[in-house]
Amino acid sequence: MVQHTLEDVWRREAPHVLGALLRRHGDLGDCEDAIQEAAAAAAAQWPIRGIPDNPRAWLIRVASRRLIDRVRADSARIGREILEVARQPADASVTPGPDEVVRDDADDTLRLLVLCCHPALSRSSQVALSLRAVSGLGVEQIAAAYLVPARTMTQRLTRARATLREAGARFAMPSGEELPARVAAVLDVCHLVFSEGYTRTSGEALVDVDLAEEAIRLVRKLHVALPDHDEVTGALALMLLTHARSAARADASGDLIPLAEQDRSRWRHDLIAEGVALLERTLPRGHVGRYQLQAAIAAVHSEARTYEATDWQQISLLYAMLSRVAPGPTVTLNHAVAVAMVHGPESGLAMLEPLLTDSTMQRHHRLYAVRAHLLEMNDDATAAAEQYRRAAQLTTSLPEQRYLTQRLRDLGDTGDHPAVCSG
Repeated sequence: MVQHTLEDVWRREAPHVLGALLRRHGDLGDCEDAIQEAAAAAAAQWPIRGIPDNPRAWLIRVASRRLIDRVRADSARIGREILEVARQPADASVTPGPDEVVRDDADDTLRLLVLCCHPALSRSSQVALSLRAVSGLGVEQIAAAYLVPARTMTQRLTRARATLREAGARFAMPSGEELPARVAAVLDVCHLVFSEGYTRTSGEALVDVDLAEEAIRLVRKLHVALPDHDEVTGALALMLLTHARSAARADASGDLIPLAEQDRSRWRHDLIAEGVALLERTLPRGHVGRYQLQAAIAAVHSEARTYEATDWQQISLLYAMLSRVAPGPTVTLNHAVAVAMVHGPESGLAMLEPLLTDSTMQRHHRLYAVRAHLLEMNDDATAAAEQYRRAAQLTTSLPEQRYLTQRLRDLGDTGDHPAVCSG
């Protein structure tokens, strides 16, 4: 219970601690290291002494001290403000100054995301670094989002920090000309955070509701600030329409329930109505981007009274548009399912053939899970079982592994199956 509370506090406070340190010190890598050391100190002390009344102030004090120790050891200079903070005791009785506490936590997190999406980095590096530094996702989770091994992602993050350091990057709010690119990167960060919350890449739970709702909260704030931004509106609509299904995606035991078998009365119809209304306002404006298209697909699913009543023809057409706007293997996987529902499983399987030689997709369980589903639709139980088995070996999500293993049993396969692959 204590560990769960510590994780909750850390998720809530880490972005604000990082923001306070960056405003004073400026080096993202040093600030991240200091925060991790403060987290380790909290993990050691709080279970014994209790969580401070003001955990944010505590973490800022301890992290500031770690920065001073490191900078002094390296014979570097440190700013006057951080020295003043370090002189104060790191206990619950200390109240942080106005610079550390903002009235709106979401605004502060958004500001930090905008700062971390620095123009010295490529878009993918901006997003990956922000996911790690601000959103607190683990390297394995970020690597899964980018379909690369964890070691590769660690190297990318290290290079990104080095690039910022070599460029002498300072973290200041961007000019008006820079803002659109920053907003686009922030949307990517929020969407990947939402995706990790909606379907966890590893662990015992299928959904992390808090993480998904945090992403929605941030995009809501962004939408308030930029109400006429088509892709911000599209991203918010997408998250609402998708999150509406969360309560129906797992049973009481935490086992996955596929879309075709979900109890649609458990869907959040208030979120569906809000998402559809957002979409109806933004689509007529003319510009249609990836988030609007994904939201439109989610809306078609959400408005079908039953799985059998789903308009797969419309979904297939929308995926065809999405593949032109934002092509990628995940889009191809989903498009193949829609095509199979309209034109038959052989058509969908043909679309997946190029992915079998894609080195990134060869490690991704969803490729094999989708192929297994389409092969089962095509009455090829033997080939489907082989693909289900491969998918179960590759996934690091226990609910997904249990579901895939059950599909094997349903096909009559009763053999022993390897445990979840940790790589």
